[in-house]
Amino acid sequence: MKELLSLDDLEIYVWEGKVDIHDRVAQCMSTFDVEIVRADGQPIPEERLRRRLTVAVISVTAIESGLLTMASDVLRGIPVVWVGAATRDRDTHTYPAEYLHVLPYDFTCAELRTMVTKVVRQLQAHGSSPDKPEALIANSECMRALLEETQTFANCDHNVLIRGETGVGKERIAQQLHIGHQDYSKGPFVAVNCGAIPDGLFESLFFGHAKGSFTGAVAAHKGYFEQATGGTLFLDEIGDLPRYQQVKLLRVLEDNAVTRIGSTASIQLDFRLVAATNRDLRELVRLGEFRSDLFYRLAVIELHVPNLEQRGEIDKIAIFKSILLSVIDGVDDVDPEVPYWLVETVASMEYPGNVRQLRNLAERVGVVVRQVHRWDQALIQRAMGHSRDLVALGNGADRPDRRRWNGDERNRIIEALQEHEWRRQDTAQHLGISRKVLWEKMRKYQIIDGEPGIPDIPDMA
Repeated sequence: MKELLSLDDLEIYVWEGKVDIHDRVAQCMSTFDVEIVRADGQPIPEERLRRRLTVAVISVTAIESGLLTMASDVLRGIPVVWVGAATRDRDTHTYPAEYLHVLPYDFTCAELRTMVTKVVRQLQAHGSSPDKPEALIANSECMRALLEETQTFANCDHNVLIRGETGVGKERIAQQLHIGHQDYSKGPFVAVNCGAIPDGLFESLFFGHAKGSFTGAVAAHKGYFEQATGGTLFLDEIGDLPRYQQVKLLRVLEDNAVTRIGSTASIQLDFRLVAATNRDLRELVRLGEFRSDLFYRLAVIELHVPNLEQRGEIDKIAIFKSILLSVIDGVDDVDPEVPYWLVETVASMEYPGNVRQLRNLAERVGVVVRQVHRWDQALIQRAMGHSRDLVALGNGADRPDRRRWNGDERNRIIEALQEHEWRRQDTAQHLGISRKVLWEKMRKYQIIDGEPGIPDIPDMA
C-alpha cells in the first residue's frame, strides 16, 4: 500500500463554521504534499472529486449552530473529520453515531495527521463510493440465504424494511439493494440516521429550504428527499423517529412530492425507500409509539440480518482475516498466514457489537502487527484484552447455542468438501480459512477424507 501522505492527489477541505481551524490544519499538514482548501460552505466541484482523494475537516460548532442543513451539499459523500466543540472537551462519545472521526477541540498535529491517515487508508482500501461497496463475506448458511433474498428483491420498486441488531451491517444490505436495481442504481444512495436528527431541523433536512427562508439560509438547499430522487433513500434507525415526524414522512410517501421551506412550488419525487431498525416496530406499533400506517408503508418487503453469533465461526474468521490483512498490507516482513492461536481466539469470542465490534478488534490487532512487524502473541492478546465486552463462548446459558452453532458449521464444512471433491486447498480457499485451520476443524468434528463421520459432541446443556 502507498504511504498516504506522499500522494500528490490528496486535498483537505476545511469547513469552519464559527471557529477558525483552517490555519491550524494548514500548519499541521505543511510538511506534506497536500492541498488545504477553505470550503466556506460551498459544494466541492465534481471534477475535483473525480481526480483527487478528498477529506473534509469540519468544526462541530458549525453543525451545532444550525448549519447542518448545508452539510449534505458540501460533503457529497466524502469522509469527514469532525473537530469537537470546546464545551464537550475530549469526550467523543457524546457525538452522534455518524460522527465516525472526531478530534478534540484542541487537537494536536499528531492527532490530525493520524486521523487523516486512517480515513484515507480506508478510501484507498475500499473506495469512497457507496454505489460500489466492498464485497460482503457470506460463508454461513444464514448469510448466504439473506444475500439470495436480497438479490431477489433488489430489482423491484417496493419499500424494504431491514431488521437486525446494531452493528450487523444493515446499511451494507441496503447498498446491495441499491446497486441491484436496474434504474435506481444509476442515481444516488442517500443514507440518513433518523436517530441523529437535531430537534427543529427535521423539515429543513428532509424537505429542504429556499434561499432566504430563515436566518442563515444563504442559499437554496435540497432536502434528503430531493437528494435521493432517481436513487435510493436509506433511513437508518427508523424506529427512533418521533411520531410527529413520522406523519410528515408518511405524507411525502403518499404524495410522492415535497415542498421546500419558504417555497410554494411542489417538487415531484422518485426514489426507492429502504428503512432499517434494530427495534421491534410491531411492538412499538402496539405501544402506540410508531404509526401503524407508516409501518405497513415501510414493511412491504422485510429482510432480517443475522447477528454474528448466528453467522457462526466461519464468518467470524473470514471477516476478521479480511480486515486484518488489509490493515497489515504492505508490511513485507510479516507472514501473511494468520496464526492458528489467533484464529481460534477470535472464533471463540462473542461480539455483542457484531461486525462493527469485530472490525474494531481486527484493526486493533493489525496496528500492533504493523508496529512490531511480527505476530507477537503477548502484545496481541493484551490488545485484544482491552475489549472487556468480548466474552468467551461456552459459558452458562450460551452453551446450548454453541452446540447448535458448531453443528451448523460442521455441515457447512462437509458440504464445501463435497463440492470441491474433498480437495482441502480449494475447500479452505472457498471457506476463507487456511488449510491448517480446515484440518483442525476436520479433526475437531471427526470429518475423515471422503467420509463425514459422526462427531462425539458432549452434552453442553
